[in-house]
Amino acid sequence: MKRMLQSFQFKNGVELHNRLVLAPMTHYSSEPTGEVSEHELAYYRKRAKNVGLAITACAYVTEDGKGFPNAFGASDDHFITGLRQLAESLKAEGAKAILQIFHAGRMSPPELVPNEQPVSASAVAPVREGAATPRALETEEVEAIIEAFGEATRRAIEAGFDGVEIHGANTYLIQQFFSPHSNRRDDRFGGDVQARLTFPREVIRSVKAAAKDADDFLIGYRFSPEEVEEPGITLDDTDVLIDMLLEEGLDYLHASLWNFNIGSMRNENVMERSIDRIAKRINGAVPLIGVGQLQRPGQVEDALNVIDLAALGRELIIDPDWLEKVQTDREDEIETALDLNKQAELAVPAPLWNAITTRAGWFPIKDEAVK
Repeated sequence: MKRMLQSFQFKNGVELHNRLVLAPMTHYSSEPTGEVSEHELAYYRKRAKNVGLAITACAYVTEDGKGFPNAFGASDDHFITGLRQLAESLKAEGAKAILQIFHAGRMSPPELVPNEQPVSASAVAPVREGAATPRALETEEVEAIIEAFGEATRRAIEAGFDGVEIHGANTYLIQQFFSPHSNRRDDRFGGDVQARLTFPREVIRSVKAAAKDADDFLIGYRFSPEEVEEPGITLDDTDVLIDMLLEEGLDYLHASLWNFNIGSMRNENVMERSIDRIAKRINGAVPLIGVGQLQRPGQVEDALNVIDLAALGRELIIDPDWLEKVQTDREDEIETALDLNKQAELAVPAPLWNAITTRAGWFPIKDEAVK
């Protein structure tokens, strides 16, 4: 039996029926109010039907933490009804459902947040054209956001999710507090690499406190191993981060990579793949999820020699039946390029479809498809 089709058990006893994960992907398809939409539910049902673990797009934990138009929220109890529908859709055919929770920090589009003012660890703009300079959060505001992660976790539990993933990757607020580029604070949340771990550590503890009575509830953490900014997060910094994450007793770690096989972004002379270094540091202490252009079953099988669970993102948008085709010996039928004639069949909501088809190079497109 292929390794990807084998069951997997977390240390807390939660069992997955296989080792494939629906990766968290932004879809721009919730209601403008932050409620879960019917189009969103159909999109998730289509893709979660065979995987062992399904992770949602990121849900914001406070109103000033929105990162995308038409994102969904976990910032208030009135969102619980929609979150429950989302959990039920993901779990309908046996997948375990994980709610990814986050705060966008300085990556928030100004028009989406109160007073059109993004916030962050420090008043340092991201390195991109036209980026707004965020307002540095006051200490008590930081503490309120930490509490908000715990409250979002409580809502996830009430909604029936099997776990939460703390989004500490992709340049959002938790990563901003860890980064020497975006964190220039002089209170307890800033300083050397250990001090910059204070915010992520306290977020984890807030989440764990909210889930203390839910023994079978999974808590994971997603991280990006490097930044290109100077100063920025290095692989050495990430070693320190991983050590802290292991100390905190999480259920899994999730390495966010755009390509599973890449090495260092900061030093092209480093030949070792980042995922190999990460796996060595973890050394089997907790399960590791990997992601990044794992298009073919053979690539997934190879990846599972290093990681415990393999996440597919674009692959399951292009072909929601990817895993079913593996299970039924139809691997040669797997689609690896998006057919532009199949939006309705693929149940891809219009906002996500528009983003895919207008962003050159994001998705492989079938040459013969009619635009």
